[in-house]
Amino acid sequence: MATEAEPRTPRAGRAAIAERHLRRDRWWLAPAATVAGLLAFVVYSTWRAFANADYYAAPYVSPFYSPCLAENCADMKGGPNWALFGDWWGLSPALIFLALPLGFRLTCYYYRKAYYRSFWGSPPACAVAEPHRSYSGETRFPLILNNAHRYFFYAAAVIAVILTYDTVLTFRDADYAWGHMGLGTLIFLVNIVLVWAYTLSCHSCRHIMGGRLKHFSRHPVRYRLWVWVSRLNGRHMALAWASLISLAASDLYVYLLATDVFDDPRLF
Repeated sequence: MATEAEPRTPRAGRAAIAERHLRRDRWWLAPAATVAGLLAFVVYSTWRAFANADYYAAPYVSPFYSPCLAENCADMKGGPNWALFGDWWGLSPALIFLALPLGFRLTCYYYRKAYYRSFWGSPPACAVAEPHRSYSGETRFPLILNNAHRYFFYAAAVIAVILTYDTVLTFRDADYAWGHMGLGTLIFLVNIVLVWAYTLSCHSCRHIMGGRLKHFSRHPVRYRLWVWVSRLNGRHMALAWASLISLAASDLYVYLLATDVFDDPRLF
């Protein structure tokens, strides 16, 4: 049997091509850009998650720290801070809830394609052979955990509800008076729209809406929801990146306010 290191013996009637692929375009740009983008977010979010500081500037709370479930959370009046973890928790409160949104994105169908191709080269691009000698798919640890994606979807939906609550709270001023709106409010509004759009465009959500239905005509409501989610699903990749950027941008904006880099411009 031929190995990856030597030319494969061509079958009868096929051209003898020694090259691993015949692509002459810059096919490596896409996986390289994906590596750069994902690494940038991982580095930034890791720094912010372990910082345990500058994540609240009334009335804004960083989405990385919401909900804040430890006793060592910053005092957020009316915010999502429920001290379920006592004073024994000494680490950053962001680490408590981090696994749920992280698990949802790691098991997401688009992100699987993204990091399989960019980090593992499996395969690095269409019509480009992967460097691995064997392929086991998602049948072994840790990739078998990707089969839990549908369950992470429910957790992600709960988190989106909490972030929606945070966005409503941004219609207050720094003294917690209602009926005000700042630049941060707009940033949080854009973020929550993108977060919901990405969450609902998930393949698992599409299956929940219309999966296992034999007759759409008998389920008109689910059919309409399935059509709407299917349209979002066609933009799943774009929404995945847009929501990732908006989450980082929202956290960065709160950080800049909390460190007194500038004041939140008030619209009314």
